[in-house]
Amino acid sequence: MHDDGSNIVLVSVGNTRTRLAGAHVPAGASGLLGVRTAGSGELQPSRVVASADLDSVVAAVGEAARDEGASRVLIASVNDPVAARLERALLAGEASIDGLVVGRFGRDIPIPIASTLTDNSTVGQDRLLNALGAYWRSRQACIVIDAGTAVTVDFVDGEGTFHGGAIAPGLRMMADALHEKTAALPRVEVSPALLRPAGEPPFGRNTPEAISLGVTSMVLGLVHLLIDRYADFYEAYPRVIATGGDAPLLFENDALVEHIVPDLTLLGMLAAWTVAAADDSDDDDDATTEGD
Repeated sequence: MHDDGSNIVLVSVGNTRTRLAGAHVPAGASGLLGVRTAGSGELQPSRVVASADLDSVVAAVGEAARDEGASRVLIASVNDPVAARLERALLAGEASIDGLVVGRFGRDIPIPIASTLTDNSTVGQDRLLNALGAYWRSRQACIVIDAGTAVTVDFVDGEGTFHGGAIAPGLRMMADALHEKTAALPRVEVSPALLRPAGEPPFGRNTPEAISLGVTSMVLGLVHLLIDRYADFYEAYPRVIATGGDAPLLFENDALVEHIVPDLTLLGMLAAWTVAAADDSDDDDDATTEGD
């Protein structure tokens, strides 16, 4: 599936947001063990579009493809209905790119990460790709937090093996549940403006503040508890990396979270494609050798 020196567009379709970016994988990219070298590929600045706005997603993909001179779009998704509609729209020419090739991670492109899961049939592509991206970036054991529609806290060890983790409701899901399951609590859009600033009393002084404080404290408590438990299991503190739309709100000044990486899923996608490209190149070389 790989063209040497290829320009591609990577699209991560989430439940709420779709993040996409162009990328270039030069000829001779050397796969996962060589991704720290200059020949491993480069991710361009990303853009974010609401997943529910398919027309805007298609337009953004087309713009990115034209900017990069790309004829290949690679999609990862935890929202298959939207991803399937996006694929059909792109193949139908709605992005106005001639000869566009569309590939899907998990179907056309494997996600090359080992795991200790007892059942990997339902694990989300975002969790695997985040783990792959974190290990690709750091080359060491990592705890990976994704704070989006749901919150996941996962562990990948120093050999790059994914061990799984925890899944919990995200901030807005919890806030919405409080409104929907009670008679009097309002719907609250959690934002920094509703949180208690450092140095002020740590109490919500009205109902929106109390809800915001409650749901953010639940996520932070979950994350800090699991970081300690994972570190106890590993007998060392792994690097802690956060991603997802709510990561800056939750972890901007957190003592335990070392890095916030908005494009972590895209980095994992780039790593997976780089490995696939290297494998394809090796197969082509083997076939040429056998033919000689």
